[in-house]
Amino acid sequence: MKIIHCADLHLDSRMQTHLSKEKARERQAELLVTFQEMVRYAADNQVDAILIAGDLYDKKNISAAARNVIRDAIGGHPQIDFYYLKGNHDADSFLGSLEKIPENLKLFEDHWVSYTADPGEGGNITVTGAELGRETGQSLYHQLSLDREKFNIVMLHGQEAQTGAEGWDCVDLRRLRDKGIDYLALGHIHSYKLERLDGRGIYCYPGCLEGRGFDECGEHGFVLLEIQGESRTFTHRFVPFAGRRFYALEVDITGCMTTTQIGERIRRVLAEAAPSPKSLVKLVLTGQVDVECEKEPALLCKQFEEDYYFLKLEDESRLWVDYAGFARDESLKGEFVRTVQGAPELTQEEKAAVIRCGIQALSGEEF
Repeated sequence: MKIIHCADLHLDSRMQTHLSKEKARERQAELLVTFQEMVRYAADNQVDAILIAGDLYDKKNISAAARNVIRDAIGGHPQIDFYYLKGNHDADSFLGSLEKIPENLKLFEDHWVSYTADPGEGGNITVTGAELGRETGQSLYHQLSLDREKFNIVMLHGQEAQTGAEGWDCVDLRRLRDKGIDYLALGHIHSYKLERLDGRGIYCYPGCLEGRGFDECGEHGFVLLEIQGESRTFTHRFVPFAGRRFYALEVDITGCMTTTQIGERIRRVLAEAAPSPKSLVKLVLTGQVDVECEKEPALLCKQFEEDYYFLKLEDESRLWVDYAGFARDESLKGEFVRTVQGAPELTQEEKAAVIRCGIQALSGEEF
């Protein structure tokens, strides 16, 4: 039996933190398309079920397009069972729009609900899940009872916890050990993570299907399981599937004195990371540069922004002032630097910033 485990699709996200309204709308549409493509992948590869471990949507009020894409995907693929467990971002607005719950849409409640995933093949694979709630979150663990002769998948949505001291909305891994779980299908963490749960089973966060910001860099996709119910053996692999990828790249510009030199450093970093033209890229300038370094961020962005879907530049480099070099400089610039250096009310960083602005002004530059 083949099963896809995905989570945290966050359909209808606003996506306007970095993007223009036009590109944000485009990215919203792309998230829907990625879901459609995943379902098409499932159909083409004889996948029997799709586990959606929470946060299918990003907010309570969802668009007609987002609602209809999910409805049509489920209704259009009756051979695939969809196991939908709501997360902390989900609401009932999607389900409330359905005249009738399709037979292949399996839902969960605030207590354990179990399904036989392979009724026509011996009934050896079960999917059990519960939606964590403030009233029931911590009481669920002792209520979980599984048939250890079956292959047991358990679905939950929440932040992993190892000590039991965290809140009701966390998944207490300690209290799930030795319960007979073979695969703990989780949602909430937006990057792929797979670890051992106990001597029998593993737990997995597939991460979000598509990255939505620079805090979600790297590959994104879903996990594909292939299970042999009778022998309780299975394989699993992460399948990269996102249409676009986010990159946050640090560029050390220490020693650079001109925009051209900084541009060459950026070029080398980009060549090594090799983002595709479809990528969203953030360049972060780091290191230490001389206070007289000529650095023009707008020009740097213009050199590279046409190569990618989106590019932004952040300057976190620090200014360095060669006070010894200005000590005997009898020019107006030298006098200015020495005056600022002696200002006790300014920090070293503030002094460097003031000196940079002053040198630019004395050179007739805008700042």
